[in-house]
Amino acid sequence: MRWKREDVVFESLWESEVWADSIANEIYGRTIDGYITPDYKIAYALSFFLGSVPYFVVHTEKKVLDNVFIYKVWVTPVPD
Repeated sequence: MRWKREDVVFESLWESEVWADSIANEIYGRTIDGYITPDYKIAYALSFFLGSVPYFVVHTEKKVLDNVFIYKVWVTPVPD
C-alpha cells in the first residue's frame, strides 16, 4: 500500500475539493493507493470523487492520533 500523508487543512469545502481532485488524479494514475489527512473536508471530497470510479472499492477510516482526528481514504480493485 502506497500512502501519501499531508497535514494541510483548508477553511472551505471548495479549496478542499480542488485539493482532493489533484489527489484523486494520483490515485487514478496508481502512483499512490491512499491518502491520510487531518482535514475531514478533503477526505469527504476525495471519497466522493473516487466513489464514481467503477473499478475501485473505496475505503475510509477515522482514527484518533495524539488527540487529533486523522482520516484515511484508500482504494482497492473491485474483486472479480
